[in-house]
Amino acid sequence: MEAREQQLITDYHWKLQDLESNGFNFEKVKGKVVFINFWASWCPPCVAEMPSLQSLYNDYGDNVIFMFVAQDQQKRVERFLKKGDYKLPVYYEKSTTPKQLFSKSIPSTYIISKAGKIVVAKTGAADWNSNKTRALIDDLLSQ
Repeated sequence: MEAREQQLITDYHWKLQDLESNGFNFEKVKGKVVFINFWASWCPPCVAEMPSLQSLYNDYGDNVIFMFVAQDQQKRVERFLKKGDYKLPVYYEKSTTPKQLFSKSIPSTYIISKAGKIVVAKTGAADWNSNKTRALIDDLLSQ
């Protein structure tokens, strides 16, 4: 377990922007189950976990707030998404990442409960479309 797990998000002042330049305020996710993935198209472990992330998003995207925060140039990200036929909500940071969600390595993934508690803080690639992850998300949604 990473030290960040079980921490409460205390700073919701995080401004982001989607690929169409629409602003997104992290305050909007309060009270919801949130899945955040920091990634880049030049990062082999990030690329490796994308198919499992797309599958998870396909099944839970209506009930969970998914945020794919790119650490990459927008044109490269757009090419990568198109080439892989990925349909994911990608964002760019427009203000400093809340300290509980900051990691020096990518991919970094966080799952946050409705109460704002970090229940998963994982660096490195994973199979996010696993039964274990789905059971965890189902449990968080039922709370």
